[in-house]
Amino acid sequence: MILDHPIVPLLGRLMMTYIFATSGIGKIFGWSGNVAYMNTRHLPLIPVLLAAAMVIEVAGSVFLVAGYHARVAAVVMFFYTTAVTLLFHNYWASSEMVAAMQETHFRKNLAIMGGLLMLAYGGPGKWALGRRSDS
Repeated sequence: MILDHPIVPLLGRLMMTYIFATSGIGKIFGWSGNVAYMNTRHLPLIPVLLAAAMVIEVAGSVFLVAGYHARVAAVVMFFYTTAVTLLFHNYWASSEMVAAMQETHFRKNLAIMGGLLMLAYGGPGKWALGRRSDS
């Protein structure tokens, strides 16, 4: 595989988006379960936060896959993932039984955040909607 082929950034965007898209769709169809889970963190305005999370994950996924305003979407999703990571995967405050699982999620999110920063820096690649011509 030639790594400078235009399909490489597209594949990267698709792979990075999968976790956000499936999570956002899960929020749509599992609203009450997500509200209950968020209640365990004693957050205010849970329906508003959950709706915002759903929009960021679903709309952000569409923008990343399409490559349309992908840099802006990547930055928004970076900050969103940072907040989610600190609020929901704070393994240092978990019981010993769940700490290892939460640490794995924390480290996975750090990797995703790194990918989002790379996308924000480098852009979506050649196969993206709204891409300006090189001329």
